[in-house]
Amino acid sequence: MKRLLVLAAVLCIAAGLLSGCTPASEPDGVVALLLPDKKTARYETFDRPVFEERIAELGDYRVLYANADQDAARQQQQAESALAAGADVLVLDPVDARAAITIVTAANAQGIPVIAYDRMVAGGDIAFYISFDNERVGELQATSLLAALAERGQSAGGILMVNGSPTDSNAELFRAGARRIIDGSEVQVLAEYDTPDWSPDKAQSWVAGQISQYGDRIAGVYAANDGTASGAIAALRAAAVAPMPIVTGQDAELSALQRIVTGDQFMTVYKALRPQATLAAEAAVELLHGRPVDAEVDIDGVPATLLTPVAVTVDDILDTVVADGFWTLADICAPAYADACAAAGLR
Repeated sequence: MKRLLVLAAVLCIAAGLLSGCTPASEPDGVVALLLPDKKTARYETFDRPVFEERIAELGDYRVLYANADQDAARQQQQAESALAAGADVLVLDPVDARAAITIVTAANAQGIPVIAYDRMVAGGDIAFYISFDNERVGELQATSLLAALAERGQSAGGILMVNGSPTDSNAELFRAGARRIIDGSEVQVLAEYDTPDWSPDKAQSWVAGQISQYGDRIAGVYAANDGTASGAIAALRAAAVAPMPIVTGQDAELSALQRIVTGDQFMTVYKALRPQATLAAEAAVELLHGRPVDAEVDIDGVPATLLTPVAVTVDDILDTVVADGFWTLADICAPAYADACAAAGLR
């Protein structure tokens, strides 16, 4: 049996590193899905189940799944276990874009193709990259922020920038896109922070410190995703800052949409995660069989597909996340949010 698949799978379960790796019989192929963290709700809510569902539709393939929980060393171990268990393709969303080079190099040495999922790896031979136009994400966030500040008469107001994790290759793209818009405006950046591990708690702690320093000079918060937005809003609420500054986000998490409905968060960025996970699954199967993957663009020699992000405010919820079936009105307008939804015209 290929690479002693049964024995390796049993060993990987014993190590507690992978799930879904016990074979009842030898499959037509094995795909490893390695995701980076559990703090960002999307991975367990959408990416993993959609990916696994599409793989099952495509044939008798097994998915070896692991989540590194923001630990680059753990992700390295998970990748090694997946390769030992007979993975034919790695679909890798790296915790640390640079540290993950060793994962790609190890896979390349065995002739195993690697798909960079959502985040690009900083080196190695990548077979395919599937993500979003991440600089555009930052542009959407900043454009929405400036428009809302202008509507409040605060075009020259002060803002905090709560950026993403310094180990996430996408975080710098979000920041670059946002800065492109912000730097051409009258807005004053009071302070800026790269949030370790995308931690809402660390974002909250940092914003709390900035409130002590800048107080009512804070007109807005550029938060790179919905998790950091939640931390920023918690700090603002704890300090009784009023009116609530304009706060951005990203990922269209359910809790973020509910904060938008109540007016705590101004916007998020909706990324069509179902198409992303579906395309990644389809590409994995193509590569497993040695077939080329259709790609829309070439990024530094890597065939890639970049999906289009969409800004979402309270006025766009019905036409975006609800229309696409990403969330339902029943999800968003749970009993605690029924009155706010009614006031926002969400019925």
